[in-house]
Amino acid sequence: MERSIGSTESESAWLRLGVIGYGNRGVIAERAAEQDGRAEVTVVIEPHPAGRRRAARDFDPGRTRVIDSVDQLGEGEVDAVFVTSPDHLHAEQAIALLERGVAVFVDKPLAITLPDADRILAAAHRTGTRLYVGHNMRHMPVIRLLKSLIDDGMIGEVKAVWCRYFVGDGGDRFFKDWHADRSKVNSLLLQKASHDLDVINWLAGGYPRRVVGTGGQTLYAGIQDRQDRSDQLVTDWLSRKDNWPPLAQRGLNPVIDVEDLSMVQLQLDNGVLASYQECHYTPDYWRNYTVIGTEGRLENFGLDHSGVVRLWNRRSEYLPNGDREFPIPNVEGGHHGADPALFREFLAFVRTGAPTETSPVAARQAVAAAALATESMRDGSTPRDVPALPPELLAYFDGGQVAAAAADPNHVAKNGLHLQQSFAETDH
Repeated sequence: MERSIGSTESESAWLRLGVIGYGNRGVIAERAAEQDGRAEVTVVIEPHPAGRRRAARDFDPGRTRVIDSVDQLGEGEVDAVFVTSPDHLHAEQAIALLERGVAVFVDKPLAITLPDADRILAAAHRTGTRLYVGHNMRHMPVIRLLKSLIDDGMIGEVKAVWCRYFVGDGGDRFFKDWHADRSKVNSLLLQKASHDLDVINWLAGGYPRRVVGTGGQTLYAGIQDRQDRSDQLVTDWLSRKDNWPPLAQRGLNPVIDVEDLSMVQLQLDNGVLASYQECHYTPDYWRNYTVIGTEGRLENFGLDHSGVVRLWNRRSEYLPNGDREFPIPNVEGGHHGADPALFREFLAFVRTGAPTETSPVAARQAVAAAALATESMRDGSTPRDVPALPPELLAYFDGGQVAAAAADPNHVAKNGLHLQQSFAETDH
């Protein structure tokens, strides 16, 4: 049985938060605590010496303990942990925390392989511990606007979704550190496309059944100027003024074996067809979605409040502004207002088990599409079929983790015994 927050669950309960992996995304735990006002980061788990130095600089040692591994956590020391470590570590760390009964926020992607994603879901189901995946784009105003227009029937029944992702900062953000190493990310389809594949599934109302991928190392792998930046963060070198054109990049990661140009074709289980394209050396940086239905078409132009979503629902020749325009709402906060909503949702989930817009099953399906598309891309673009989740996992997560665990006394009792054994084995 999962450990409770105090003796009862309360919307106002004080939360002790942890973060594992105090690197590029490690700041989100502190931002969540500051925004909430009823939470505090009390533990930083960081195996890397540079990360521990950053944590010692940023946190009061009298209030926040810095440790090397999950094994050093005391029983009941934290209520929830943000997993923001390099992607290849997500599975091992998330499972270790779930086994201890600690609610887990896993930054996307859930994992870098489909077997690891399924292991995480199985651990959450087995232990009854709360699992949340940080797909913040479900809270981005532009995506929510697209979803609401679809749900309102503006384009009829969805038949196709296309996404183009122009990663203008790709050379700086993903080819100067561990992101360029496939042993740590599998491919950038996991690191970047997992967001968009999740959005495609959400807008289309289905999950991928078959995927095909193609792509290559078309630019950055040919640049020979390399540098070890393992003690740095992306903010130490990121610049939108320099490093242009892309072949002028210098100081790239010693290992570059991921693709910088990728494309994915998807067949969803509800008949929707979808496509995704990702380029890491465009001059502009934004995402463009097109959703086609039986009665019209939607497309976003821009991502923030300066942009619009346009609707075409009458026959015409070229009509640049569409038949109607819908302004993208202005919401303050990171990722165009998505991060604050994500933090609120996660902490409410930790406190009370409240329903969430994000979904571990959907996160798994995004990993499935990206990982299998990567296999296809590296195997002559041969199609890959997406294996189904076991029915018990689908029922557990689709029914709401907390409600599903509470509805099955045998499940709770079994998991309580399992956690007692886990605590006995790992606590010092």
